[in-house]
Amino acid sequence: MTTRLSIFPLPGALLFPGMQLPLHLFEPRYRAMISDAMARDRRIGMIQPRGDDGELYALGCVGKIAEVEALEDGRYNVVLEGVAMFRIVRELDVTTPFRQVEAELLPVIEDDTLSLGRRSSLELESRRFADVQGYAVDWDAVARLDDESLVNGIAQIAPFDSAAKQALLEAPDIETRAELIIQLMQFFGRHDGDEQVTLQ
Repeated sequence: MTTRLSIFPLPGALLFPGMQLPLHLFEPRYRAMISDAMARDRRIGMIQPRGDDGELYALGCVGKIAEVEALEDGRYNVVLEGVAMFRIVRELDVTTPFRQVEAELLPVIEDDTLSLGRRSSLELESRRFADVQGYAVDWDAVARLDDESLVNGIAQIAPFDSAAKQALLEAPDIETRAELIIQLMQFFGRHDGDEQVTLQ
């Protein structure tokens, strides 16, 4: 099934089905996009640009505006809730200040779980990475997360570059995504100073 989507290209910003993403919108074109979405179906497509030339990655996530706060100066604070992944079919020629695409909505994979070994490795590597980066983390709360929320939550907030973030978004399942997160934490964190991981 294809659908028309207004898109918000934002480097480093990932959204997954079932997850939430807070955004602060201040540019006039994206303020117009939010106003338009609120008047229609409350949906926008989150996607990453490939570089500075406006080219987009093919895969993104549809977000439904779950919360919106209109500020006095015209800016918006919104919270998006991920609905479904999408793949761009083509970009549309539009007169709106924001970009729109024809997109294919992809089926949502339900009940994704990790093996016990992968979950343990992910939590261990996350602790090492957080210590190196100086992050304060409520590990008791982390331990209570289901596998999908843990993996996708890390993928959304981890300070990796756009290409690495896109690789996480495009991983076919959370087992693969969790393994990639572990590799990226080792590669970017280098917590012992000599460990290096080559990303394929």
